Amino acid sequence: MSLVRLLGFRTLTCGCVIGRYRELATSREVTYVEEKGGGCQSHGHRRNHTVAERSAPSAATLLTPASAS
Repeated sequence: MSLVRLLGFRTLTCGCVIGRYRELATSREVTYVEEKGGGCQSHGHRRNHTVAERSAPSAATLLTPASAS
């Protein structure tokens, strides 16, 4: 288990909410499904599992945490 910093959340067009994190030790960015959308049909979107971001940023809303610096 490694320490991570929250970069932000996005809501995908399917309704799933994903969170982007940066591992502090390696600076690698990882994306997790935080909540699965009620109408999402993707079997790859499972809560607390990593996903590869393929959708354009304009397709969803990006919210950055107020405490991020």
